[in-house]
Amino acid sequence: MDLKQMIRTIPDWPKPGIQFRDITTLVNDADAFAEACRRLVEQARDFEYDRVLGIESRGFIFGSVLARETGKPLVMARKPGKLPAETVSEEYALEYGTSKLEIHRDAVLPGERVLIVDDLLATGGTTLATARLVEKMGAKVAAMLFVIDLPEVGGRKNLEDKGYPYRFLVEFEGE
Repeated sequence: MDLKQMIRTIPDWPKPGIQFRDITTLVNDADAFAEACRRLVEQARDFEYDRVLGIESRGFIFGSVLARETGKPLVMARKPGKLPAETVSEEYALEYGTSKLEIHRDAVLPGERVLIVDDLLATGGTTLATARLVEKMGAKVAAMLFVIDLPEVGGRKNLEDKGYPYRFLVEFEGE
């Protein structure tokens, strides 16, 4: 199955010049969603990890399936104010301003290996902030998995520069 064909492209959204890669068409097709999840689980076998961490919000979709299929606990990296217990946070830069991610203080234990999952790798800013958050907790990033990579945006290079292993299912290069 060609998963790339299952991902809709929306030109000029959310602003002119952006080619938005919409995974809702992939997850709306039961066979395509199952195949994407199967492939992510297969890629996850290349790494040793103790926990799966899904990044808000689309990383929750794939992270929860990975956690279920591999029998690993699921950690959620959320936007500020969404988690009820004590949290640890990490701020990161956006094009205009900053944002922040949080996880529960007891969600990741020192020395654990964490598999970070998200739907898309663009600049890598959110993913790298998540990695810093994991490391702030005394844990190690085992790897990062994505459904989509946009190599021209630079995230892949940013992950490589930091030495993080990663995998993705499809890429949209120059499209």
